[in-house]
Amino acid sequence: MYGQNPVFIPGPTNMPEILRKAGDMPTMDHRSSMFGEILHPALAGVKQVLKTETASVFIFPATGSGGWETAITNTLSPGDRVLAGRHGMFSHKWIDMCRRYQLKVDAIESSWHDGVPLAQYEELLNGDKAHEIKAVLVTHNETATGVKSDVAAVRRLLNAANHPALLLVDGVSSIASMDFRMDEWGVDVAVTGSQKGFMLPVGLAITAFSAKAMAALETAKLPRAFFDVRDMAKGYSTNGYPYTPSVGLLNGLKVSTELLLQEGLENVFARHRRIASGVRAAVRAWRLELYAAREELYSDTVTAVQTPAGFDASRFVTHAATKYDVAFGAGLGDVAGKVFRIGHVGSMTDVMALSGIATAEMVMVDLGLNIKLGSGVAAAQAIYRNSQSSAFYMVA
Repeated sequence: MYGQNPVFIPGPTNMPEILRKAGDMPTMDHRSSMFGEILHPALAGVKQVLKTETASVFIFPATGSGGWETAITNTLSPGDRVLAGRHGMFSHKWIDMCRRYQLKVDAIESSWHDGVPLAQYEELLNGDKAHEIKAVLVTHNETATGVKSDVAAVRRLLNAANHPALLLVDGVSSIASMDFRMDEWGVDVAVTGSQKGFMLPVGLAITAFSAKAMAALETAKLPRAFFDVRDMAKGYSTNGYPYTPSVGLLNGLKVSTELLLQEGLENVFARHRRIASGVRAAVRAWRLELYAAREELYSDTVTAVQTPAGFDASRFVTHAATKYDVAFGAGLGDVAGKVFRIGHVGSMTDVMALSGIATAEMVMVDLGLNIKLGSGVAAAQAIYRNSQSSAFYMVA
């Protein structure tokens, strides 16, 4: 059944009509020169969104999880030591993948209310005089908890320790919506997907490799075939893929990057900050708690809302879907049943956000929570009315 209401899950996100149409195209010979006219502008657009001039971009028919696999298999060898913090569902999943590939993971257990455990990272990096740690993993924006981490701070720790480990960053729910500076932050591999900030359907794992990461390809011994970036690079040199590409999605990515750059990246980031600020103001008006522990940790793409003790937050998500035909995000992993998530990423405007806030209020009142109808809407309206907004590109 087709619903006309926007979704408020943190991906897949709402899709502007122009991007839906960009993917709706006749069959093309993907070995013709015409495909190169889609592929190379898409790659160049992604580089601009990542704020990199030097990285090599590789796009696979996969999801963000495929991007994780691309990052580790192309740069590491069996038995390599990896440093990672477990502070959310998606950092946990990346750790699990590393272990399945027989990597030795120093997994630092950390509060899910917090971001990457910088103090523990610093201690381990400074203590690793033999440079056994080959890669440091960072989840820039933890989609399960609405908590962001300071990638630049991790790079500073690596530099201060004069440590050569690669910096691998999951930016699946941040890139193209929140500021990401690949070159400035010294990121060696960045990972994202098509279905969040780029406002496309699921289906593209988007990765970028620094020159240092590209050099690691020659010594990495983990098995790789489908996700071998050497094969992809060879294909790109002749305007093609080592296998059949997702032509429609790649055309959508080309148009998506054009739209993002047309809006202006700083305007894109400001729009997400403004909308997120309105959602957080609504949560405070409801007298509920944000899951993120502190303001500097607040995500601009997803807000996790803690429900009162004894209330199963999954009821909120189910009721919103069945009564109002509106999708919100459920709690995942350690926070299942404890939070519901409001996604405000990608194709989102102030007005769309207000509809989600109003729906959330109706759901909570229906379920007996002590919420005053209109309180969150009014709090968000105060933010949106008194903040400058830029014109958004969501046109037909």
